[in-house]
Amino acid sequence: MGWNVIVDAAKCTGDSECVDVCPTEVYEMKDGKAVAVSPEECLGCESCVEVCEQNAITIEEQ
Repeated sequence: MGWNVIVDAAKCTGDSECVDVCPTEVYEMKDGKAVAVSPEECLGCESCVEVCEQNAITIEEQ
């Protein structure tokens, strides 16, 4: 079982809260936007979803 990590670049404002809160370093900032560079490391904790005020991140069970 794994998780699909989806970042809506149109909604992302690049505040990097998800990068800071993720315990497994799933995200990196690229061109001012958060990108899921290691989605296979996602624990499904949804910490990133909770801190994203723009609702730009969705975590779905695979």
